[in-house]
Amino acid sequence: MANKKVVVAFSGGLDTSYTVMKLAQDGYDVYAACANTGGFSPEQLKTNEENAYKLGAVKYATLDVTQEYYDKSLKYMIFGNVLRNNCYPISVSSERIFQAIAIARYANEIGADAIAHGSTGAGNDQIRFDMTFLVMAPGVEIITLTRDKALTRKEEVDYLNEHGFTADFTKLKYSYNVGIWGTSICGGELLDPTQGLPEEAYLKHVTQKEEQLLKITFEKGEITAVNGELFDDKVAAIQKIEEIGAAYGIGRDCNVGDTIIGIKGRVGFEAAAPKLIIEAHRLLEKSTLSKWQQYWKDQVANWYGMFLHESQYLEPVMADIEAMLTSSQRNVNGTAILRLRPLGFDTVGIDSPDDLTKSKLGEYGEMQRGWTADEAKGFIKVLSTPLRMYYGIHKDENR
Repeated sequence: MANKKVVVAFSGGLDTSYTVMKLAQDGYDVYAACANTGGFSPEQLKTNEENAYKLGAVKYATLDVTQEYYDKSLKYMIFGNVLRNNCYPISVSSERIFQAIAIARYANEIGADAIAHGSTGAGNDQIRFDMTFLVMAPGVEIITLTRDKALTRKEEVDYLNEHGFTADFTKLKYSYNVGIWGTSICGGELLDPTQGLPEEAYLKHVTQKEEQLLKITFEKGEITAVNGELFDDKVAAIQKIEEIGAAYGIGRDCNVGDTIIGIKGRVGFEAAAPKLIIEAHRLLEKSTLSKWQQYWKDQVANWYGMFLHESQYLEPVMADIEAMLTSSQRNVNGTAILRLRPLGFDTVGIDSPDDLTKSKLGEYGEMQRGWTADEAKGFIKVLSTPLRMYYGIHKDENR
């Protein structure tokens, strides 16, 4: 009988390396697949491929879904100015969903009997992978050796070494997840709620000391230019902004949030591009959207980010929210101007043909042209009617 086919979601780390070798040793035909959402360098992908074959894989594949990740997730997170707890760009959460979709798609293409991943039982990723596989690859077995056997790092390293595979799997003080939408940092001082991360914990450091202006141009909410340089490739535009902002150490912070499984978790991050893009986009929207467009967009965008984090990307309402967010961007055109400095930035202003502050009806605090003084007084009197009525009856209530 032919061996069963298993697709391993392969990152090159300890857990997935153990999974590839153990399943190969157990008689599976292992297909190691690395789903790249923008966080792997060409050198890392080459090393992953070499190691996958050393570990016993019969086939290795890189599934590059960076553009799909932008088109189906990042674009809407920019439209919605999505920050979890008004702090954290939803990077790892959303990346995992699209990595899982890519793995499920690949498993279906090759007719796999099983899919394996290296998640433990203590975090969010197990839910994001399992839920996606259950929906996108129904009937395909899900294997999670690290979770099911409650394996320790030492047990996994010892097994690899005993079977002839050695690599540097030293337990580091910090663990990192690098992606196009930011780098998450776990461990170290973050385990103590009274401490923040020291300078050495960050991967990118301040190399630019002189202030400079950053101009980001949007058309219907999408980036079209950075400092006047045109970009058809939106991923390349994000990478350009990251390059500029990271030189100032912009986008550092820590977030405490609720996990899907119910416990709270603390994570550090550095995310220059998301922070700059979202604040530039928000600044432009303040002048180009109506009051109620902004209000309702904020409501649905908050749910959109929450559902992404909670592994509900496949919930049908997400497409409905995306349609609303897309519609809201029809007049979000123009250039937002930020002033960058080491470890921070300020908003400066915007230049837009759709700027609603340019109305001929008047300038705030200066001059009205769309109404008379008597009309203003009448409007205010009518507006006060419910309050005058209430306090006229309830004279004993003091505020």
